[in-house]
Amino acid sequence: MGPKDKVKIGNKPMRVLVTGGMGFIGSHFVRHLIQSFPDLTAINLDKLTYAGNPANLEDLKDEPRHVFVKGDILDTTLLAGLFHEHHIDAVVHLAAESHVDRSILAPKEFIDTNVSGTLNLLSVALKSWESRGLMESARFVHVSTDEVYGSLGFNDPPAGEDARFTPNSPYAASKAAGDHLARSFHRTYGLPVVITNSTNNYGPFQFPEKLIPLTITRIMEGKAVPIYGRGRNVRDWLYVEDHCRALALVLFVGRPGDRYNVSARCELTNLELVEEIASLMDARTNPARASRELITFVEDRPGHDLRYGLDSLKIARELGWRPQVDITEGLSVTIDWYLENRAWIEGILSGDYLTFFEKWYGKRL
Repeated sequence: MGPKDKVKIGNKPMRVLVTGGMGFIGSHFVRHLIQSFPDLTAINLDKLTYAGNPANLEDLKDEPRHVFVKGDILDTTLLAGLFHEHHIDAVVHLAAESHVDRSILAPKEFIDTNVSGTLNLLSVALKSWESRGLMESARFVHVSTDEVYGSLGFNDPPAGEDARFTPNSPYAASKAAGDHLARSFHRTYGLPVVITNSTNNYGPFQFPEKLIPLTITRIMEGKAVPIYGRGRNVRDWLYVEDHCRALALVLFVGRPGDRYNVSARCELTNLELVEEIASLMDARTNPARASRELITFVEDRPGHDLRYGLDSLKIARELGWRPQVDITEGLSVTIDWYLENRAWIEGILSGDYLTFFEKWYGKRL
C-alpha cells in the first residue's frame, strides 16, 4: 500500500496541519501535498517571521485545498481552535527557528519556538486525537535536523538513527530537545509520532542567510562571498523536493515511534560547494568572469561543527525512498530560479535580513 492509498481517515479526505508552511521547506512540502494528493487539504500555519513569505506559495493563493492561517505555535488557544475547526488528522511540524548564526545571537527565541512551541503542538494534538478516537489513524511528523547528532570527524561513518545526541549550538540543542519531547509523547502517551532528521536542504525559495542562496545572491551582486575559516567544514546536501517526497512517505507509511534519517549522501566542503556554484553561475552569466575571486575567508563562528553526514539506509530499505536529484542538477535548477526571480530576492533583501547580515558579517568582512 502506497502513500496515495493513505490519504483518507475513515471515509473522509485527510486534513493535514503543516506548521511553518510559508517557509522554505514548508512551502515546498505544502505544494507537494496539494499537487500529489488530490483529496488532501493542507492547513498551513505560519507566523510569517522574516523567513516566512506568502510569495513562496503565490501559485496556490486560489487553491481551496490550501488554507492559510497566520499564527504562532506558542498560542495554545489558536492551536486548539485549529484542531477543532479543521478536524486535523495529521501534523507535519516544520515550524522552527533554524539558523545557527542567529541562535548564537539570540538563543531564547530558539528555545521558545523549537521547544515550547513543539510541546504546545504535541499537547494539543494529543488532547484532540484522544477525544476524537484518532490515536491509531492520526500521525504527527516531527521534522528535525542532522545537527542533533553533533560533529563528525573526517573519517567517521555517517550518523545512523541510533547515534548519540551531542548538539553543539543553541539551535541544535533546541531541536534535540524537541526531538526528545516528541519521542516522549509517543512512549508516554501513545501519540503516533514519527521523527525525521535530514541533512542540509537547498533549492528555490530558500532565504539568503543560508550558504547556497547567500552565495548565489552575493555573486549576482558582485559582492564578497564570506566563508568561515578555510572552508574545510563538510555538509551533506539534499535537494528540497527529494526531502518532501521523503516526508510524504513518512507521513503516510512511516511507523509510529520510529526515526528516519533523510540524506542524499552528498558531502562537500563549504569551499568545494561555493566554487561549484561560482563555476555554474559564470557559465550562465559571463564565461569570462571568475566569480571564485569573490570568495572571502572570514573569522570562524563559535562552536562551528566540522562535519555532518547521515546514514539513510533505513528509509530506503523500509519505505523505498531514494533521492532523485543529484547535486549538479539541483544546483543548476536552484541557480536558474534565483537568476529568473530577482523580484522575489529584492523583496526580501532588506529590513531584518540586512540588519542581521551587517551585525553578523560586518566585522568579519
